[in-house]
Amino acid sequence: MPSASRIRRHLVGYALVLPSMALFAVFFIYPVLHTLYLSFFTWNLIEDPVYDGLGRYSKLLDDEVFREVLLNTLIYSLATVTLTMLGGLALAVLLNRKGRIFAVLQGAIFTSYIVSWVGVSLLWVWMLDPQYGLVNLVLRWIGVGAVDWLGDPDIALWTLVGVTVWKTIGYDMIIYMAGLQSIPDDLYEAASIDGASAWQQFVYITLPQLGPTTLFLLVTSMIMTFQGFDVVKVMTQGGPVNSTSIYVYFVYEQAFELFNVGYASAAVMVFFALVLAVTLAQFWMFDRSAQGGA
Repeated sequence: MPSASRIRRHLVGYALVLPSMALFAVFFIYPVLHTLYLSFFTWNLIEDPVYDGLGRYSKLLDDEVFREVLLNTLIYSLATVTLTMLGGLALAVLLNRKGRIFAVLQGAIFTSYIVSWVGVSLLWVWMLDPQYGLVNLVLRWIGVGAVDWLGDPDIALWTLVGVTVWKTIGYDMIIYMAGLQSIPDDLYEAASIDGASAWQQFVYITLPQLGPTTLFLLVTSMIMTFQGFDVVKVMTQGGPVNSTSIYVYFVYEQAFELFNVGYASAAVMVFFALVLAVTLAQFWMFDRSAQGGA
């Protein structure tokens, strides 16, 4: 039977945790459960909700626009994560050196990451303007001709990918640099004694040692790109013809512009399931990585 002092310690612990748990319940659990509840209703914020069962989910599966949004989100996420991680790794390897010039370059590249999404998006809207934007002025100067970067359905999504990579590549660079600096120098010294070239050291020492860092960036970057909104809202509003509409913007549009609250709630629950699946995959891969390194 537990002693009185032990029970008292447990009660103190529960009391200390209770405020955090209450906030978690109010700001996470309740919104998720309420959204799940609304996903079974047709509701436009004006009339009373009408129960529709799984009708909202069925409509999602049959909605051609929703399928296009899923494809856009997949392309945007995979392209952004791949380019950002490869670019961040390359920059980390090149700039992971001592010296004032390298410190300045690291700071300059990382600066774009700490600027707000709205600020970055407005900057690039101006720079990509078909008539007066700096990018098209340069293209005209070299004789290529202006490009409608945000108005052409074939390239608008890739333009957003480029802007996102430009903003976030500094973060990946810093994380990879931290990973590089944690690799013991003894490994490289032993490899040099054995006659390994710089490329062989990179392939057989650097990349394997950066495995946990790469896994961390992969999962967190995928979740971040799934949640992309500001860059779409400011630069394209999902256009032209839904070519840049990605998941979170689609939910926002359905809920706050078209007032399809039940439909948007169903889309949110599907999104929640996707993010949960990615998160569980993260835990599984981290566990496998830890077991492999043990």
